[in-house]
Amino acid sequence: MSKRPPPDPAAVLRGHRASVTDICFHPSKNILFTGSADGELRIWDTLQHRTISSSWVHSAAHGVISIAAAEENRVITQGRDGAIKNWDIGEGTAISRTPLTTIKTNSYHFCKLSLINNNHNNNNNHVVVAGEDLSAVEIWDINKAEKLVKLSSSNSSRGMCMAVRGFESQGYVNVVSGYEDGSMALWDLRNPALPVTSAKFHSEPVLSLCINSLCGGGVSGSADEKIVMFKLDASTGSCLVKREIVLERGGISGTSIRPDGKIVATAGWDHRVRVYDYRKGNALAVLKYHHAICNAVSFSENCRLMASSSEDTTVALWEIYPPSAN
Repeated sequence: MSKRPPPDPAAVLRGHRASVTDICFHPSKNILFTGSADGELRIWDTLQHRTISSSWVHSAAHGVISIAAAEENRVITQGRDGAIKNWDIGEGTAISRTPLTTIKTNSYHFCKLSLINNNHNNNNNHVVVAGEDLSAVEIWDINKAEKLVKLSSSNSSRGMCMAVRGFESQGYVNVVSGYEDGSMALWDLRNPALPVTSAKFHSEPVLSLCINSLCGGGVSGSADEKIVMFKLDASTGSCLVKREIVLERGGISGTSIRPDGKIVATAGWDHRVRVYDYRKGNALAVLKYHHAICNAVSFSENCRLMASSSEDTTVALWEIYPPSAN
């Protein structure tokens, strides 16, 4: 890793009054969505570094645990009360007064939802969430507020589902789920009765999963001291360790792979954001701005910005390792 001092944030976004639990860039506009533990959703202009609008989308008692941008004019929020809400954001400047649809999953947990990444069209209407039953995973149609599929693990020793990621590979929908016992399962929705394969890379609960844009691998973070980069082949059911990174202080709340597949970032309990070369696995930077647990990291679609959020109520914007112009 370079011995140069780590860079400072390009900007710090202040305005939330509680822990900023999740962040998400708009797919095409210079907009960032942030959600906090007191139920507030803010929309930020990432060029002018100011709040465009603010709304209370979940109760203060339940807060926001997850945000996902769906299409150009929709954002999905998830609360700890199991409610998932689908909001119209118009031209990206204001949130609708009432949600278009609301899903009541009856599952109370800290597992962030996942949109099913579909490279063939941008109509992201399906979300993956931890289910009401122990170890279960559910897929819902967000527009119809209708449960489509339930994935139930017969292995009850896995414990609760703690992290999920849905993606489409070779025209078929797959889900990776992480559990309380440190194990992961790969599912093919054509056969929802049993996982295609299972693996156990961690000794503590899996807290975060991210799949790369080519769906050939990903990164997992856990309550233990390891970050694991893994290879994934949904067609053969293969899930193997590519690189294992051991930390001095454990606990990874969030992971994100940049859309170009070149770098990966992690949000740590030790207040640090770590950046790695995704292909080689070597450390590039340790970013030390935040003063409390980091909850999430996210990259913009054009790969020029990274955002990190923390329990210190701030969001930091970073301009690091910009993509080459060609």
